[in-house]
Order: sequence, then C-alpha cells, then structure tokens
Amino acid sequence: MKIDDIVELVNGKIFGNDDFFSIDGFSGRFTFLNDAHTGDIVVRHWINGDGVAMAFKKNIACLITQTPKDGAIEIANKLGFPLIVTDKIELANSFALSHSIEKYSPNSTNIVITGTNGKSTTSHLIYHILNNAGYHVLTNTDSESEFNTLIDPMVSKLISDEVIENGELDYLVIEVSEVQGWLGKLMKNHAALMSRAIKPKVGVITNIAMDHIGLVNSIDDVFDEIVEVPKAIGDGICILNHDDDLVMKLDAINPFYTSMSKINEENSVFFDDGKIYYKNNPILTVDELPFSGKHFIQNILSAIGACISLDIDIETIIDGVKSYKALNRRFAKLHEEPLIFDDFAHNPDGIKATISETYKLLDENQTLHVVCAIRGSRGVEINQLNVEAIVEAMDDGMKLILSSSNDVVNSLNWVNDDEREVFFNVLNENNIEYTHFDELDDCLRNVYNNADKNDIILLIGAQGMDPAESLLKDII
Repeated sequence: MKIDDIVELVNGKIFGNDDFFSIDGFSGRFTFLNDAHTGDIVVRHWINGDGVAMAFKKNIACLITQTPKDGAIEIANKLGFPLIVTDKIELANSFALSHSIEKYSPNSTNIVITGTNGKSTTSHLIYHILNNAGYHVLTNTDSESEFNTLIDPMVSKLISDEVIENGELDYLVIEVSEVQGWLGKLMKNHAALMSRAIKPKVGVITNIAMDHIGLVNSIDDVFDEIVEVPKAIGDGICILNHDDDLVMKLDAINPFYTSMSKINEENSVFFDDGKIYYKNNPILTVDELPFSGKHFIQNILSAIGACISLDIDIETIIDGVKSYKALNRRFAKLHEEPLIFDDFAHNPDGIKATISETYKLLDENQTLHVVCAIRGSRGVEINQLNVEAIVEAMDDGMKLILSSSNDVVNSLNWVNDDEREVFFNVLNENNIEYTHFDELDDCLRNVYNNADKNDIILLIGAQGMDPAESLLKDII
C-alpha cells in the first residue's frame, strides 16, 4: 500500500513527506504513539509538535490526525516526516479497522452489535457463548468500557496484538456506539461506517432510545444514526428487537427477531410464560438464566439470536447462557445483607428499567435505596432526562440518594453546578425527597449505615459510580 492511497481513503492532505518515513514502509499495524514501533501508523484526534518529533524518533510510517496543534505541521515539514491531516478522523479509524481485519483476521466470522441500551451485555454474552464452545474469539467489550470505542485505533490494535500473540481468530465480536462524537461534534453515520468496515455476517440492533444529548437532540436524530446500519450489514443477518417500534422501521434484508412475548415470525426467538422459545420449542427457563430482569432477558435473546444465526448448535448456546457470568456493573450483586446491586444505568431507558426491575424484588416492609451518581460534564439536557426518568420510576418504599462523586472523578467527569441544579429542581418540583452528597465515599457510608439488613440498595450511574464496589469493600 502506498501512502497516497491512505491519503485518498481518509480524504486527507499530507505534509512533511510524500512517502512513508520508515525504510520498509507500512508494517500493517495501527496503534497509539506510546506503543508504536518502526513502520506502524498512529491515528490521533490531535497531535502537537512534540508528538510529531516523538513519532520521528520512533521511526513510524506516518501520523494521521484531525487537529494539528502547536507547530505540528511546521515540525513535520522541518523533519521531513509524513503527517496526514483529515477533516474526519473517523475515516482514518474506519480504514484502520477494515485494514486490520483484512490483514490479521481475514478468515474470521464477524459480528457487530449496536443500539442505545444493552450493547455491552449482548456483546459479552455472544463472546462468552463462542469462547465457551472452544472458539478463538476477540471482543472489544470490557467491564470498564475502556475498549468499546471506535474513535481511536484501539480495536485495530487489539486485533493485531491478539493474532500476533495467539494466532488466527475464529470470531470477532465488535460493539459499536450508535451515536458517536468528538468535542461536541457528531460523527455522522458512525455506526454504519464502522459496521461496513467490520463486514459482519451478523449484526445486532438492541433498541433505539435517547442518549448522547448534544450530539443528538431527538429520537429522530438517533434513528437517523442507526437507519443505515442494516445497509452496512447487507446480506448478513440482522437481529432486530421486535418490541421496539423504531427498530421495526429499519429495512433489513435478512431479519431475525427477538421479543419479550410470543411472536409468529419464522426466524425468531422469544420469551413467554417464564421460558425462552426457539421454533416454538422451549430451550431455557427463567431459572436457568444468569439474570432475570426484563431488559437483561432481551439482551440474552439478542445473543441467542446472533449465535443461532452463526449456525452454533442450540445445545452449545444453552450451555453458554447457563454458564455466563455478568460483566461488572451490569446488575452485579455486591453484597447480601443488605442486598446491594450495581448497574451501569446512565440514560433514561436504562434508569427506568433498572429501578423497575429492582423494585419488583421488594417485599413488604423493605426499603429500596436508589443511589444515583449525577452525570458529570455531560450537559443539562441528559441530566434532566435522567432525573425525569428517576421521578417516573419512583414509588412507595423507595429512598433517593444522589452523589456528585467529587472524590473519585477526574476533570472530564466533574459535575457542574447547572447539572446538579437541574437534578435538584426537577426533584423539588415533583416533591421527591432526596439526600445529596458531594463525595461518593460519604454517600455510600451513609446509605450503608442507615439501611436495614433486609433492605435493597441499588447503585446506578456512569463514571461517578464506577469506583463504588472498591469503596464499599472498605466500608463494609
């Protein structure tokens, strides 16, 4: 491959040198600057002059960036080092992904998962079923959501590293954000662009709901970001949530449906009367599932549908579901007395579903303590929708405790005054009593010390609640 080919593919402009810098050309590996070796290509959203100088010393093939800063272009020209500047860094990462798959995993069967809720659980469950069956599988889903972004070359790096170290892959299971952006700017059609790069045999679309306020501002905007995904999947099989009206508007060539009630679609798997059915035959009971909440069962159905579409034996799928252990912060049980659950509910649909499912576990004279971390530096709009979801879900026997988590978040997740105020205002307007703590440690100590051993504590929220499990270990 010539450097001019890459410049054209990413709609870029080249500075410094019109050829690869390393004498042997491009190694075929995309990675990060700190990890780069001779002949690698580094993709970064921004780079400064010091970064270009570092790339020069490492003898990498070239740099691709969207934002050259602080003399980056001047240093590239001075050193004769190739710096490609593109207006859309997502084109570079899409190319990096497709190239890495073609070079390192050309024979793998690929699965893509997108949608607003349930992507990580669905992806990880598909991964587990395949891995449990003895296949060599790679997924970008991890418990701390560090690798499930495609706005940098992380997945490309994971693929090359895994194949170099452990050999050829049988399956790739890739989670793709339904809406993606950088510095408040929407990367339009991100999900379709990345899905097309993956060339999946099976694609899963979990649901379409509001999240990422600011990048998108209406449910129609979210739909517009997902509508092209079935086209990107092409002749592959699309696993579609039959219970979601917007998902059912998508135009898929080869659909396979999932539902939380009986449906008559030939290619489908559904849940009815405490059992999961495939071809109208029960294959699993609710007691055999790793978790029983409605939205989690929907994720299980999606994973089963994907594995059926991969022609995995049904008994192998059943065994994988039964042996599955949930990701961290996916309705994870942290303690028995009081019963403490921790869930990554961070948008309106996730919040309502998780509170509702937990409330069903309450017996008479028990209290549900809902502990919510306010989302920091994500804007007033998403926090207003989140607190409105809490108001809608609140019922008798519930207490609400809020945390700004100042003691555990960094500057990128700091709760701003207006984000905190919108929470307070909506709760006050709806006469919802609550307690607020600036620090998560104080919040958790208070709720743990004041809860009866028969009560239930539900921890919800994104980054501000991530350290809760480790804090609780010290508290308990």
